[in-house]
Amino acid sequence: MSEDLNQDPGVASEDVVADAASADTAADAASAAEADAAEAGGVDKNGDVDSDDSNSIEAELAERTEDLQRVTAEYTNYRRRVERDRESVITGAKAEAAAGLLPILDDLEMAEQHGDLTGPLKSMSDKLQSVMASMKVEKFGEEGDEFDPTCHEAVQDTSSGDDKVLATILRRGYRLGDRVLRNAMVIIGDPQ
Repeated sequence: MSEDLNQDPGVASEDVVADAASADTAADAASAAEADAAEAGGVDKNGDVDSDDSNSIEAELAERTEDLQRVTAEYTNYRRRVERDRESVITGAKAEAAAGLLPILDDLEMAEQHGDLTGPLKSMSDKLQSVMASMKVEKFGEEGDEFDPTCHEAVQDTSSGDDKVLATILRRGYRLGDRVLRNAMVIIGDPQ
């Protein structure tokens, strides 16, 4: 350590001078590079931009703007498509689950018609009806409703005129929103 302190002071000053000289050289090189970049970019020594380069820069900017708008539109369409597909999958899953419960609803409705829906069975029926209502599953097909072949399945036609209504409901129909889960099985009759 004492050897470092006894070093010749002239050697240290030569290192400082060399460092300063290399810094000046680096600054000169940077200035030269900036001048070359300015000339290549269409900027002269006064800082003015050539009109040809200005037009090309504007054209490139317009092209990049169009690209950005196109990518933004594609992303927006993708996001909408994914959301629509997600909702479709959710609705399909609900419809499949509800369709599996329809035979149970039929049995409970038949038990109610025969007066056997009491006690715990009544409680279970109420809970199942509540679950179906929360899923927005609704039944359709009441006696007296107009016959619609898109959602009613006619097994017998006892009507004599052109006006046809539901005379007897053999099995209720169910729908989830606009989707028919099961057609109502009916006997068609004349309006009263």
